[in-house]
Amino acid sequence: LEIVPFDGARERGNDSFVLEGRDRSTVSHTEVSLANGALKGFTLVWPTGDEERRQRVLTAMQETFQRTPGALDLALTDTAQQDLDLISGLRVRKPRLSRTGFYIDRSGSVMTTVAAVQGCTRVTLDTDYPAQVVASDDTLGLAVLRPSTSLVPLEYAGFAADDPRLRSEIAVAGYSFEGVLGAPTLTFGTLADLKGLRGEPDMQRLALTPLPGDAGGPVLDSAGRVVGMLLSAPAGAQQLPQNVSLAADAAALQAFLGQAGLRPSASRSTGQSLDPLDLFRVAEGMTVLVSCWD
Repeated sequence: LEIVPFDGARERGNDSFVLEGRDRSTVSHTEVSLANGALKGFTLVWPTGDEERRQRVLTAMQETFQRTPGALDLALTDTAQQDLDLISGLRVRKPRLSRTGFYIDRSGSVMTTVAAVQGCTRVTLDTDYPAQVVASDDTLGLAVLRPSTSLVPLEYAGFAADDPRLRSEIAVAGYSFEGVLGAPTLTFGTLADLKGLRGEPDMQRLALTPLPGDAGGPVLDSAGRVVGMLLSAPAGAQQLPQNVSLAADAAALQAFLGQAGLRPSASRSTGQSLDPLDLFRVAEGMTVLVSCWD
């Protein structure tokens, strides 16, 4: 919730938890306990810099808090504003932006677009898992993230050993709607050129129309091999035509990972085309939501 800042002590017992959040303007204290099948508690939100009075009020709340019988009657909320971003009238914190990344090894390292992690107070994978930027390349627009806790992905990228064929079918896996849907989507298109618009040898031009949330997603060939990574649309006044997108190619991605001390894996695929359902399963297993928080 927005009323609980990120920084602060967190305690969880067998039947209770305490959350304390602090930022430049707010101190938030929440206590909740479980008894008779119901979770009940209180939150105190107080301005920073008034610690003496906050402690007096908090002590009084802790000493006088009483559990009343029953639980919230959902019928009482029928006329309240209904919104996925609200819980009982309290606003859920949302990221500044969300983009796409994909797992590159068994330990959960993630490659994404550098635009997804610039100026962030906090970066998360799939909303819940904090991650740190361990390498970046502003020229190509690449970044590598390492989760703070160990993650074991269902799939991770297997890079194609050679260049894909010109005008072959490709698909980009991405969180097109920035996490509104619980799974990535596949956007299909074709490989329009093996170079960038200015002849860059480490880029590709794609004929497909992604959404901003797809940036950082893997570009897959019909066999599920990673042949590139979708880049963010150019910033500034210049706009590309609707059906034109750019990607960093697989060789550039692997070179960048090698410089970062990571060992990319070659695809184990035989090169045989997958049916759309199997291709989606491969893409879903390796693709992850990357969120930037203020």
